[in-house]
Order: sequence, then structure tokens, then C-alpha cells
Amino acid sequence: MALDPMNTDGGLALARKLAEEEAGTGRAQRGVAKFVVSTVAVCWSLFQLSIASWLILDSWYIRAIHLAFAIFIVYASFPMFRKPRLGIRYWAATDRVPIMDWVLAVTAAIASLYVVLDYQGIVYRYGAPIPRDIFMGILLVVLLLEASRRTIGPALSVIATLFILYAFLGPYMPDVISFKGVSLNRFVGQMTMSTEGIYGIPLDVSATIVFLFVLFGSMLEKAGAGQFFIQLALSLLGGFKGGPAKAAILSSGLTGMVSGSSIANVVTTGTFTIPLMKRVGYPPKKAAALEVAASTDGQLAPPIMGAAAFIIAEYVNLPYIEVCKAAAIPAFASYAALLFISHLEASKLGLQGLPREELPPFFKTLLGGLQYLIPLAMLIYELVILRHTPQRSAFNAIWVLGLLMIVQPCVRAYKSKESVGAAFKKGLLDIIAALNAGARNMVSVAMATAAAGIIVGVVAMGLGGLINQVVDVLAGGNIYLLLGITALASLIIGMGLPTTATYIVMASLTAPAIVMVGGSYGFEVPLIAAHLFCFFFGILADDTPPVGLAAYAASAIAKSDPIRTGLQGFTYDIRTAILPFMFIFNHDLILYGISSWSQGLLIFAMACLGNFAFAAATQGWLITRNRIYEVPLLLGVTLIMMRPDVIAPRLGLDYAHRHWAYLVGLALFGFIYFLQKLRSPRQPA
Repeated sequence: MALDPMNTDGGLALARKLAEEEAGTGRAQRGVAKFVVSTVAVCWSLFQLSIASWLILDSWYIRAIHLAFAIFIVYASFPMFRKPRLGIRYWAATDRVPIMDWVLAVTAAIASLYVVLDYQGIVYRYGAPIPRDIFMGILLVVLLLEASRRTIGPALSVIATLFILYAFLGPYMPDVISFKGVSLNRFVGQMTMSTEGIYGIPLDVSATIVFLFVLFGSMLEKAGAGQFFIQLALSLLGGFKGGPAKAAILSSGLTGMVSGSSIANVVTTGTFTIPLMKRVGYPPKKAAALEVAASTDGQLAPPIMGAAAFIIAEYVNLPYIEVCKAAAIPAFASYAALLFISHLEASKLGLQGLPREELPPFFKTLLGGLQYLIPLAMLIYELVILRHTPQRSAFNAIWVLGLLMIVQPCVRAYKSKESVGAAFKKGLLDIIAALNAGARNMVSVAMATAAAGIIVGVVAMGLGGLINQVVDVLAGGNIYLLLGITALASLIIGMGLPTTATYIVMASLTAPAIVMVGGSYGFEVPLIAAHLFCFFFGILADDTPPVGLAAYAASAIAKSDPIRTGLQGFTYDIRTAILPFMFIFNHDLILYGISSWSQGLLIFAMACLGNFAFAAATQGWLITRNRIYEVPLLLGVTLIMMRPDVIAPRLGLDYAHRHWAYLVGLALFGFIYFLQKLRSPRQPA
């Protein structure tokens, strides 16, 4: 039987508002405005599907058209201000689109398309822009920064503006950070008339790959897969100790693979699971925090990771499947540890699961939703077995999902002896609605990648080497300090930026420096490891107080304090925070140079145990409350399981036999478990 969540209407409305603002529905559109914006959104989706199948265009055209669609929707969907300023309500109107915003929407779209409208001329005068080029370039930069501010807040626009100022004021800076500067012609040429600025790699990945995966997730949700994932997770895990929390983690992981947004994940799964966690005894703060941690880490889960993962593949010049391979052990070990943390919390609070008679039957639930696994299986088969490109894989999965969305209501109508024609019409309308939702969900990603392209472009003007030197000076040549600075900066910057933008900024600034500093001390840091390091901490910023929006959404549903929820969620996510530090030094964790399945599974199992030990140490509980002397022992287990290469020489083992050190970690973990078992109170049957 299906379970109904408790009454959380007020909090749910706030959480949905946060998700809608992130997805590009800041205005309650109606009438002509709703028709125009929805039509543009659907046309955008159709354009993206076309270039993935039959339409062949130059990559510059694709990026410009992609940006034009996105920026038009931004100005038509987001007011200039969230609240009236200086008593003027015009710029904060949420019930209509002011004339000025229509003008800005059209102007911004034309500025984005300028490289398409005068393509031959721009190519001919590359590097020598005329006054018209400069005017249109400056107009695009200004309107893009404003659109970014409206969509994802002021942080990215402010950072990009500082980089722009630095590009021009470099000669007047202190000697340590002085830079020869650039001319207006060079700046405009690089930013708006080349593929090394706004129209760079991040926007290309957004236009060619990310859109299709976001659309796939929107269609899957519209088809009803989200509710299926929740019911399936409850049927599997709901009856165990703290079962609703375990179900929340599993369903959030499944949903997060395709949603790409921690806030949307919280609203989708948390609406159902947070009330159930509260029902079995989890305090509101902890119920919300577990959902936040699970939803945030959903972007880590292969094979369908967040938008930044596709950009990583482009930056490090690796097939996407190799990025998934590198992220697999850290992601799944992190999720396994979160399941363990939910078990520890249930043990500390003395909680049980939901009664079995209240849970949906597993096989009935699985059989009732098997159709949702077909497009997912198709996507994984295309990516992993056939090794097709992400674009082709996503496109093939989308048309399979489209067929499902048409056939499914027709079959249900036939079984219930209702009108098949009406069901067919409903299926088509659902597809159109999904095309609309997918485009709106892409707005923030498109703005983030385009605006971050300004920062990447400034760095490409010659600042890259200087930044490496400055970062090296700040870190004093210490790789550990450099990693700490990178992690802290990612968390701080990520408070105001989406994951993708945080990753692009930090990868542009610090990933090369991590590789360089490591190399200068004779320590190899694979480029993929440095980029994954930035990616992981960009994701963790989503639940970092005081601006972790995922925590705000979850606390609204749970009716808990958002700051305390964020802090609690971050304590749960500490186990994810240690993983990047570990795989920078132990490349086994990202399967770098590992091709054996048996060796990979061994590394994964030991990484899980290491994460379990770390979770037990930080949560103060294994099977009973920890004693003070057991905490360093648990941390020792973590070190052995995560870094056997450090322990092996002390045991007289060479690097090739480092994995034998795992036996010491297993013995120590077993010893701690035995100690706690002796003093744990017997539980009645």
C-alpha cells in the first residue's frame, strides 16, 4: 500500500518555491507571457533534440543559440528584484512581465546570436573587432551578468566582475599579483568573438550534453518514476531500524542520478521521506539533515552525474565513462557510509522501522514500475556497453522514454476501460510539459556555464601561470595546505553558486596548481583527481551554512531551523569531505591504473569499511557509545583502509603488496567491535 506523508503544506510550499526559483520559474506567468515563455522553452528542447539527431550545425552556432534561448527565458521569468526597492514594485513584479523585461529578453537574445548573424564577418576580422563588435560584446557581457544575478544570485556575477576589473587593472596591482592587463579590443574579442570566453567549453557541454540529461530527468519525473523510486526504496528498507531514513537515502540516490539538482531532489523525495522519518522518531533537524546529505550527494552517483561531470570529461580530455569510473568508488562508498550513519542515528535514538503491513509490497511495487527502468537500462547500456557518446546515449534513452510516456497511459486506460484516445492525448501533453520543464530546469545551468566562461576567459588571457604562482606562494609549496585552501575556497564560493559554476571557477584557478605543486615535489597528482577534488567540494557547498539552499528546502519541509539543519547535514557529509583528500594521494580510490574487477571490488569494500570507521568516530557510536580511546583507533582504521600505501612500508611491505595492509585494518576494526559488543546492553527480542 502507498504511504501518505504528514501535513507539511506550509513548508512544502516554501521548498517548492526555492526549487522553482532555481529552475527558472520566478514569476507566476499567465496569459500571453505563459504561452510565449512555454513555447520558447519547448522550442529550445526540440532544438536540442534536433542537434543530437539530424541537425548539423557549427559548434559556435549551437552555443550561441543555446545561450539565446536561455537568456530570453531568464528575462521573461525572473524579476529584477525579489522584493520592491525604493517603493517601486515594477521591477519586482511576479504576476506579469514588465515591458522593459520583454525588451531586455529580446535584446539579450539578439546579443547572444550576434556571432551567428554576422558569422562570416566575425571570422574574417578575428582579433580586430570593429566598433559594432565591441558594442555588441559589451552589451552581451552586461546582460549576461545581470541574467546570472537574477537566476543564481549575485555571487557569480560579482566574481566575474572582479575578474574583468582585474584584467584591465592588472598593471596597477601590487607586484605579487600584477598583470600586464588587456585592451578593450582583446577583451571583447576573447570573451564574445571566440570560443575561449563566454562561448567556451562549459557552455558547449551545457548545449550538447547536459541539456539532454536534464531533459531525460524531467521526462522521467513526469512519467512518474520519482514516486516509484520512493515506494521501491520504502518496500526494501522501510522495515529496518530507522527504515525511512535508509529509504530516503536510497531514493535520493536514485533520483539524484538524473535530477542534477540537490534542491529539486530534496523537494521530490523529502516531501515524502522527511515526515516518515519524523514519524518513527528522528528529530526534525536530523530528518532534514539526512535528506539534505542524501540529495546533495546524488550528483556524485554514476552513471548519470551532475552537469559538472561532463565538463570534467572535456577539461581532462577523457571519455565520460572514464570520469564515471574514477568517481564510482568515492561516490558509492560515500552513500554506503551515509546509510551506516542513518543506522547509527537510529541506534542512538533507539528507533525502529515502519510496520511491515504499512509498507508497499516489494515485488508488486517492482513489477508495477519496471517500465521506468527500461529507459534507464537503455541509457546505461548505451554508455557502458556500447560506449556511445553521452549525446547519442541520452537521445536514444529519451525517445524510448517518450514512447513509454505515450504507451503507459494508453495501457492503463485500456485496462480500466477508459478512452484510449484521451489517454494518448494526455501522454502527448505530458511530453510537451516535460519538454517545457526540462528547458526551464536548464536555465540556471546555462547561465552558470556562460557566466563562468568569463572567468575562464580571463584566466586564459595569460593569468593561468600567475595564478599558479600566487596559489603556490599562499600554500608555501605545501600540497596539504594547498588542498585545504582549495577545499575552503570551494565551500565559501559554493555558498552562492550552483555546483557547476563552483567547479568551473575552482578548477580554472586551482586544479592546475594542485598538479603543478604535487609535481614540483616529485608527487604525481593525476589531472582527473585534481578536478574531482574541486567537484566534490563544490557539491558539498550545497549544504554548507549559512547559505546552503538544500538545507533551507529540507528545513522548510521538516519545520526545523535551517542553520542547525545545515550544520547537522555538514557533520553527516564530513565522511564525503575526507574522500577527496584520500584519493589525491591514494589513486587506487579513483581506479587510476586499476583494470582488474577483483582488485576494484576489494578497494571498494575496504573504502566502505574505512568510511564506516570514520562515521563511527565522528558520530560517537559504533554498536554502543564510543569510549575516548576508541576514537583514535577508529580513525586509525580509516587511515589504513583509505591509505594502505602509508601503512604498508611500516609492515615491511613494498608498494606492490600494499593491499595486505588491509588485514591490519580489519583486525583493528574487529577488535573495536568486540570491545563494544562486550559492554553493549542486550536488546529484548
